[in-house]
Amino acid sequence: MATYKVKVATGTDLLSGTTDSISLTIVGTQGESHKQLLNHFGRDFATGAVDEYTVQCQQDLGELIIIRLHKERYSFFPKNSWYCNYVQISAPNGHTYHFPAYQWMDGYETLALREATGKTRADDKLPILLEHRQEEIRAKQDFYHWRVFLPGLPNYVHIPSYRPPVRRNPNRPEWNGYIPGFPILINIKATKFLNSNLRYSFLKTASFFMRLGPMALGLKLRGLVDCERSWKRLKDIKKVFPSNKSVISEYVAEHWAEDSFFGYQYLNGINPGLLRRCTRIPDKFPVTEDMVAPFLGEGTCLQAELEKGNIYLADYRILEGIPTVELNGQKQHHCAPVCLLHFGPEGNMMPIAIQLSQTPGPDCPIFLPSDSEWDWLLAKTWVRYAEFYCHEAISHLLETHLIAEAFCLAMLRQLPMCHPLYKLLVPHTRYTIQINSIGRALLLNEGGLSARAMSLGLEGFAEVMVRALSETTYDSLYLPNDFVERGVQNLPGYYYRDDSLAVWDALERYVTEIITYYYPCDAAVEGDLELQSWVREIFKECLLGRESSGFPTCLRTVPELIRYVTIVIYTCSAKHAAVNTGQLEFTAWMPNFPSSMRNPPIRAKGLTTLETFMDTLPDVKTTCITLLVFWTLSQEPDDKRRLGHFPDIHFVEEVPRRSMETLRQRLAQISHNIRQRNKCLPIPYYYLDPVLIENSISI
Repeated sequence: MATYKVKVATGTDLLSGTTDSISLTIVGTQGESHKQLLNHFGRDFATGAVDEYTVQCQQDLGELIIIRLHKERYSFFPKNSWYCNYVQISAPNGHTYHFPAYQWMDGYETLALREATGKTRADDKLPILLEHRQEEIRAKQDFYHWRVFLPGLPNYVHIPSYRPPVRRNPNRPEWNGYIPGFPILINIKATKFLNSNLRYSFLKTASFFMRLGPMALGLKLRGLVDCERSWKRLKDIKKVFPSNKSVISEYVAEHWAEDSFFGYQYLNGINPGLLRRCTRIPDKFPVTEDMVAPFLGEGTCLQAELEKGNIYLADYRILEGIPTVELNGQKQHHCAPVCLLHFGPEGNMMPIAIQLSQTPGPDCPIFLPSDSEWDWLLAKTWVRYAEFYCHEAISHLLETHLIAEAFCLAMLRQLPMCHPLYKLLVPHTRYTIQINSIGRALLLNEGGLSARAMSLGLEGFAEVMVRALSETTYDSLYLPNDFVERGVQNLPGYYYRDDSLAVWDALERYVTEIITYYYPCDAAVEGDLELQSWVREIFKECLLGRESSGFPTCLRTVPELIRYVTIVIYTCSAKHAAVNTGQLEFTAWMPNFPSSMRNPPIRAKGLTTLETFMDTLPDVKTTCITLLVFWTLSQEPDDKRRLGHFPDIHFVEEVPRRSMETLRQRLAQISHNIRQRNKCLPIPYYYLDPVLIENSISI
């Protein structure tokens, strides 16, 4: 007779417990136990509980390799879902085996779990283990399908409604898509068929929508959300300013019109990856020496500053030629500007010339800081309008959310839970599919933000992303290369660059330690068929098979795998934090980040007044809609897991566990360095403080 001590951990989220009957079968290399009911006197499997049981077997089962959890009806109680964290078994040989689950069991079903040691397919020799991993992948591929959302964009998850192998959890909160006072009805179908393992926790679901309701209702009661007129005065825009102001949001409202702050945002704002060093003035932007000489300082000239590397270009050519829509009965307008900036000896990045078209001509003047106050301010506001689309459509939605979702879905479909890469990547996919489903409902549907509050409308907003994906390259996602390619690797005061490289280095070291543990040689990488299937699927479904992207279709060496995985983890965590965390702070003051423009780009100088400036900005209703969406998507998330903190135990081996602790120590040092530096800055930059970075894209 062999005795096994069993611990079963139930999740801590509200409603994780169950009253259903749970039984256990243990499978070892020497045999299999009988199915045994796990039952105490009193309540079993309560939320947050770790229940202990004794299982008697007729013989020693040898090395434990698989367990089966059987969830069945108990007496007269109605069926309810159960979230199992893990099962831990102490065997007669003194060894403790860990079986990670971290998933919901919604119906009456059997869940087979592997022992936690990370193994590639080549590591499995037993037929039962090979069969288990094949069956797991087959089941997930049957359940999770790729689907085209919009042609030219990364494909996304589709879960067929006709055959749900996992029933929706009746205990998880449902929502009808209506929020009192909110002018956008969120399309509930976008999240309806997500199974419980992809959905927010109860706490996160409740807090997400409860944040939005009170603010939306407040604007509704004050009559602002239904007001389609222009703002009368700039100071009136503060009527919709969020109550929880920050140092940054207050600074933006006070300094948004200043040239130095306009330039600062290219370095440390919410879209800090667009600026490029200019070595030659492009033909389409005929800036002359005489135009800009007064703004370069004494004893220098434009050519000299170009050669010194002090001239920079922000080019919004990707926005050219996209048609606009009507909002609130009024035709909207659009442009694709070009902006020239100078980094001066005082350490400020200053705009020195702006053209509001990609095509020069007599009706497209080049605006200068010496022009009238309102001409120059409106020209800069047009550039900030272009920033809205390059940030929201490209840097934020496409390059983090949609690409990360493709990484996630390919992982679910191609890597079994026992695979080392699954264990390494799964913390960085938490809730990503759920927030993207909400994001599509809020942004990319006929009643969403793009249709109700953007000059380009839904089709135009999608077109920006399609164009951007067609130009996305593998090298551009490799962070160290990006700074060199843009010529900004030595630019002073570029805190985004400094902090992102520090975080990248910590992640790359962490990935290197784990990858080299499981892949001792290049042959192990090239021979891992599951890994290669994951990489191929990302190329096909995310990059749509575009060879010019440079994305690999296979990986052959350990360094190639390290680079690839580091890109994935960085994209799913720090890259998103850099463009998302400060969203509300930089956009709450609408003139700094307008989503629409109601007058055409100015074609002659000297005609702009305060009145025409206000009539060009978004109206009151459009401002409110945009602010409400940013308010919802920018709040500090509940149920947050910050970068490097992995409460779910997927790795059990000493080497990866030690690497995880080392990562936390490195990130803690980075956080300390950032906070010390920020004490000396007039505008602190903290968006890449590891304390504020989530493991995954969940908001």
